[in-house]
Amino acid sequence: MARSPKPDPQLAAAVRRLREDRGVTREALAFHAGITTGSLARIELVQSTPGWDTVRSIAKALDISLADLVEAIEATA
Repeated sequence: MARSPKPDPQLAAAVRRLREDRGVTREALAFHAGITTGSLARIELVQSTPGWDTVRSIAKALDISLADLVEAIEATA
């Protein structure tokens, strides 16, 4: 059985920063991304690694492109 990848602290920090910069609650972002608040919390708290579908949904809910999300992730490095 393959191990799931380690959660990425840079992704977590970028999602949280983008959400907070927009003044959006976890609940609202989770709703618009089609995920649970708990799932989003685990992503932001570096406890879970989201799949690509979830990453795309979060980016869409934040009204940014995947390229913008990658840029935000790289900016936290």
